This record gives sequence, C-alpha cells and structure tokens, in this order.
Amino acid sequence: MGSVRVVVLADTHAPRRWKTCPPAVASCLRGADLILHAGDVCTAQVLDELAGYAPVLAVKGNNDGRDVAAWGAPERLDTSIDGLRVGMVHDSGPAAGRPDRLRRRFPGVALVVFGHSHIPMDHTEHGQRIFNPGSPTDRRRQPRGTLGLLDIADGRLIQAQIVAVT
Repeated sequence: MGSVRVVVLADTHAPRRWKTCPPAVASCLRGADLILHAGDVCTAQVLDELAGYAPVLAVKGNNDGRDVAAWGAPERLDTSIDGLRVGMVHDSGPAAGRPDRLRRRFPGVALVVFGHSHIPMDHTEHGQRIFNPGSPTDRRRQPRGTLGLLDIADGRLIQAQIVAVT
C-alpha cells in the first residue's frame, strides 16, 4: 500500500479571506487522501467545501463559531493516520516553550499540527515534530500564503513540506 497524502490547512478565515477555494489550494487538494484543518475556518461551509476533495479532520479555532463545532471540530484532536499518532490544536500558546508545552499536552504523539500564528513552522525536538502550515489566505507578515503537505506510511512521517500557494 502507498502512503497517505495529507493536506494541512489553518487560518483560512472565511468569508473575509476565503470566498471559495483558491485555485492553487484546490490543485494541492485534488491528490489528497485526507485534509487536516487546524482551526479558524470561521464558517463550516469551508469544511463542507473541503470535504468535496477528501475526508476532513478539523479543530475549532478562537474565531470559529458554533457551526464549526457542530460540524464536528473539537478543541483538540488525537488521532492516528496510517499508524502515526497525530495531535492537533489551534492555539499552541506563545513561541517560547512551545515544543515542551506541546509534548506535555500531547505525550507520545509523533506529530502535532497547530495554527493560530499564521507563521509556517516545521520543527522537531525530543522526537516530536510540530507543524504549522501557515495560512493560504491570510499571510499577515509572511511573504507568501502557505499550506502543508504530509506523506505518511506505516506509522512514519515520510515527508513534510510547507508549500507557497500565493
């Protein structure tokens, strides 16, 4: 069996920043087996739109309302993707101490996906990888809008990339 192709999004901020799926994002979504959204979707319609490409797992962000929670987005998520333990939360707290804080919050989890800062990050410390895809639509102080691509197989993260989409 091949790897599981995962597209990771966060901070899409619809409808202010995401009116409909941007073409460069749609291009990445077409090959996805799974989509992770690390919160601040802002409207469940985005999750429905994403589900037209692949199954979606999402967490609720600080700008998400009841409709996103009703869609099925919890505050935090612990799951397994092809045998790899994955945690997801929107706000990981301040940058200082983040790896230790996430390791305490998600013990034994190999990969933690988060959002909130709109700042892409791919960092490994003490055996745990922390991954923020940035935002494809609200780049703030970043030079480009971004998303994440993961390839997971047999309990291992084979590849992780942060990809510019603007």
